Amino acid sequence: MASSEVDQKYLGRLARAVENDNTILSSTLFKILGLSLRLSEKLVEVKKQRKPDATLHENIMRILWLAREGLKMLQEYVIPFVSNCVELKVLAYKLRASFHHIFVLFRNQPRVSNMPGWDPDAVSADREKDIISADDYQQTMRHTLEGGPVGPPPGFEAPVSALSLSFLLPAKDYLPTAHQYFEEAAQLADRLLWGSHSLRLSVKTEYAAFLYECVHDANGSRSLARNTINEVYEATEGMDDDMFRDACELVTVLGKMMKRGLGSSNTLHSKAQAPPSVHSAEATPPIGMENPI
Repeated sequence: MASSEVDQKYLGRLARAVENDNTILSSTLFKILGLSLRLSEKLVEVKKQRKPDATLHENIMRILWLAREGLKMLQEYVIPFVSNCVELKVLAYKLRASFHHIFVLFRNQPRVSNMPGWDPDAVSADREKDIISADDYQQTMRHTLEGGPVGPPPGFEAPVSALSLSFLLPAKDYLPTAHQYFEEAAQLADRLLWGSHSLRLSVKTEYAAFLYECVHDANGSRSLARNTINEVYEATEGMDDDMFRDACELVTVLGKMMKRGLGSSNTLHSKAQAPPSVHSAEATPPIGMENPI
């Protein structure tokens, strides 16, 4: 995902590397890095908060806004200038797929993921409670403060609604475009990076997660994870200590993905054999795979 630690490391390193040659590109990469760090926080909050209230939907709005702005910066100020830098080119194409991955998770129509969705009725009910609470507060304060508290001007209350979310990002089928971008990023990583390169593993890890969670291609996801691990063991190129640690962590995740949806005897769960459908919030992912991103 655009919020993975490996991607963030490369964003910082590459921003420093191009600082003297292209200050605009360097500045944009630092901005995307900051955006990615904020995105990580919001994604964690949303995954922990399953109750469909106004706070959850405000976090979803922030996630979508961050992804939308990150994609815009990437397309306008990064991708046109990456032809001469191998790692930056792979990272840019991977981030493009990652931002679309977020669109699929939270704004795809029809719904294809088990991430929290948008429920305007829940938001309206929660907002009504907030308004009542605010009225009680104002009534109390008027007894103690002359003139009462000062509220925001009319039209600046920043209401959360289905209309505001549609204005931020339209609901449509982002799945085919995201799938195409992941395929392009994976092909580019295969062509330009060696088998155990941590950035290449980052591309394959998120692609495998995307296939399982969004495309509902469990066999394709497991096959991709298995082949990637085999390629890591067959690689002969050297790595520094930091890249080695990142590669070990990603291979561990890929190992869990390789068994995802299988029983203890490596047979398919009956649930995994069912036709793909929108997952319920009660679905429990395997241990270690709570974060599909």
